[in-house]
Amino acid sequence: MQSISDRSLFATKVAEEAGALAIRYFGNRDTLVVDAKGAQDWVSEADRNVETYVREKITEAYPDDGIFGEEHAAKSGSSGFDWVIDPIDGTTNFVNGIPAWTIVLAVVSEGQTQIGVIHEPNVAETYAAMRGAGATLNGQPMQVASGVDMASGTVSVGYSNRIEAAKVIPIISAIIERGAMYHRNASGALSLAYVAAGRLLGYVEEHMNAWDCLAGQLLIAEAGGVVEEQDANEMIRDGGRVIAGTPKIFDDLKAICEKAWHD
Repeated sequence: MQSISDRSLFATKVAEEAGALAIRYFGNRDTLVVDAKGAQDWVSEADRNVETYVREKITEAYPDDGIFGEEHAAKSGSSGFDWVIDPIDGTTNFVNGIPAWTIVLAVVSEGQTQIGVIHEPNVAETYAAMRGAGATLNGQPMQVASGVDMASGTVSVGYSNRIEAAKVIPIISAIIERGAMYHRNASGALSLAYVAAGRLLGYVEEHMNAWDCLAGQLLIAEAGGVVEEQDANEMIRDGGRVIAGTPKIFDDLKAICEKAWHD
């Protein structure tokens, strides 16, 4: 447990340091080199350099840990702990000057996410969780929304070029038909953090990469929400679907998604 708690404190510190570096790039984004990885899928020199910074810090502190990141090649480890990094989740927002992007770190061992940290530099908010120890926002305990019907709240729906647009529209329609508001901010990790903090009732996306979702899923589970059980190592390898929400709406949300995502 000590090794996990040490890594948890370290993850929060590094995420906040990485956020300070990213903010400097954000303030000078007109000079950024930005490349297209695919349709509506961007990477900037800020993404690459922030990830490099985080990797260097992890390697210095925990040289035997593995590292999986969005922008650089995987590094194998021998300690049994693997770090999963998204240096800037919400790059489209970042390069367009929209202050809705975040730094994401997760630590995985034995097929489970043990640590999750999501830091939003623009508003100085840090969401953190350690398995079995609850979830916090800026050091204060946080909980998912309690007793709120879908018709009285907001659900976020993610979308990327990896899935069929035709399978997204029925979900949005079903959510709206139930009286809920629909939300999308182009940062899946941040939306998951908002569920954990009680700001959103749920988040769904047919396919997410591990660096986008593992931290947020742990935050929600530790904040009293419900997430689908998944093997974290399989998510690192292949990604997968994400359905997460409050206990009150999770089953309904899952039924909506399974109807829309059927083959």
